[in-house]
Amino acid sequence: MDRGTVGSANRGRLRVEVRTEGPWAVVTPAGELDHHTAELLREPLEAALDEGKVKIAIDCAELEFCDSTGLNVLLGARLKAEAAGGGIHLAGMQPVVARVFEITGADAVFTVHATVEDALAG
Repeated sequence: MDRGTVGSANRGRLRVEVRTEGPWAVVTPAGELDHHTAELLREPLEAALDEGKVKIAIDCAELEFCDSTGLNVLLGARLKAEAAGGGIHLAGMQPVVARVFEITGADAVFTVHATVEDALAG
């Protein structure tokens, strides 16, 4: 399987790592995703899409918080990925983050998996 690190970035409360696994980009945000840190996630998502990685798994296992700005970044990436024939798959969401998706109804528009491995197999 093609595995490689695409990159990582860190801005205080949020760290984002990106790697490739075959046709997938696996994006791992760790920490707090909010209006101060959302751009740190938006940039690698857009870069992956620009590079033709339209199947993106977001590993949320280390994501401790997500506000509406972070949710909008994910929704925007989802639209771009789906327009290119791919999609955004969420994996390993902590209860506090999953609750944001439930309250807003965003859990109905994303494919959600228990683990990244499940997402990559799906």
